Amino acid sequence: MRNMIIILVSTLTLGWTQNPIVSQFSDAFADVAEEVNPSVVTIMATKEIEVDRYHQNNPFGQLFPEEFFQQDHKNRALGSGVIVDKENRYILTNNHVVDGMDEITVKLIDKREYEATIVGNDPKSDLAIIQIEAENIDAVELGDSDALRVGEWVLAIGSPFNENLSHSVTAGIISALGRSNIISGENYEDFIQTDSAINPGNSGGALVSLDGKLIGINTAIATGGFERSNRGVGFAIPINMAKKVMHDLINEGRVIRAWLGVYIQDLDDATARAMEIDTRDGALIGEVVKNSPAEKGGIEVGDVITSFNEQKITSSSNLKNVVSSSKPDKRYTVELLREGKKKKYYITLEELPENPRLLAKADTDVEHELGFKVEDVSSKLLTEYQIRENVEGVIVTNVDRRSEAFSAGLRSGDVITRVGRQEVKNTKLFFELLDQESRGNTVLFLVKRGEASRFLTLEM
Repeated sequence: MRNMIIILVSTLTLGWTQNPIVSQFSDAFADVAEEVNPSVVTIMATKEIEVDRYHQNNPFGQLFPEEFFQQDHKNRALGSGVIVDKENRYILTNNHVVDGMDEITVKLIDKREYEATIVGNDPKSDLAIIQIEAENIDAVELGDSDALRVGEWVLAIGSPFNENLSHSVTAGIISALGRSNIISGENYEDFIQTDSAINPGNSGGALVSLDGKLIGINTAIATGGFERSNRGVGFAIPINMAKKVMHDLINEGRVIRAWLGVYIQDLDDATARAMEIDTRDGALIGEVVKNSPAEKGGIEVGDVITSFNEQKITSSSNLKNVVSSSKPDKRYTVELLREGKKKKYYITLEELPENPRLLAKADTDVEHELGFKVEDVSSKLLTEYQIRENVEGVIVTNVDRRSEAFSAGLRSGDVITRVGRQEVKNTKLFFELLDQESRGNTVLFLVKRGEASRFLTLEM
């Protein structure tokens, strides 16, 4: 009996005494929330929408004028934001929270409200910078998202569901890093995945580390498909990606991205086995845009890029993000696998064109009009067409049998060395010269086949 009493007393004593480690952990959460909360804001945005009921199965259309059925309706959006610059009063948020809105109101933690203006926005990363005219505000310190590790504790702060729940704090861990193809394959996605509860209204809010630094902007949630609430899977834009977007939007008025000029896909197990390569990491090249940095640098269809600027490439999305965040007009090292062999190239990136897919299509259209396709000289083509190595020009790789080019005698494996009187060095110069010469009705080509050369004249 005495032993039982001692055990009971000991158990009760333990229940009354808080574990010091638990206490420190709890204090750490509370300290971070207390420090960061003042820099998190609630964003209320509205847009006027004219609803036209006149043509929607209107049985009274002949009795009442059309204006009677037109009503104005306000579309409202709720989101969150984070003050990142105290001096300039810049707020970082999601683009989808403020894009296209007529009025944007920012509510601070002390309930002050201000109208905001959009400084810049970037739909491709879903980020936007807005600005308010306010004094006595707090800004959060920016962290380093590249240093994050899976399993770290984080806090998410925002305004879920409605403004009355503003500055809600939830805790969780980093579940994964580098998530992509979550919202759209066309966007630049490199999400931090977290199980910290993120709900509608949290968009644009803060994801912070336990040292009180902003490491991400909460953006998306994964649900079961029907409900809008959190299912323990949320996604945040890494702050390092946001830093570059912010810098460009504020200083350049637009986001400057670099361009390699390839269309890529992930390397799955079946493809890797078919290509007889050991790795499943990397980005497989499915298309090389004509006159792009990739083509000029020697990259070919079927290559697998495994490293860019000494950074390992794990997937096509990874390569896309790494290249886009690099600087145009700067040379980078690209390591790849070609037919199982390691190769290294030095490629100077260019600025991303406004519509790269349209650029690729334009080249295809040109080839369709010409009736033949040309490519830069490469070791692969020299071997395929048994051409001696010191040849200069562009190699014809396909000729439409219905075209005038075929009737004139042009064949695959021919080397075009001149357009008009100008020597051709590469496809870029070929198309430039072709554009100049085709202002007349005919173009003169000097074509080399084997050891012999002859002129061909084509009507354009």
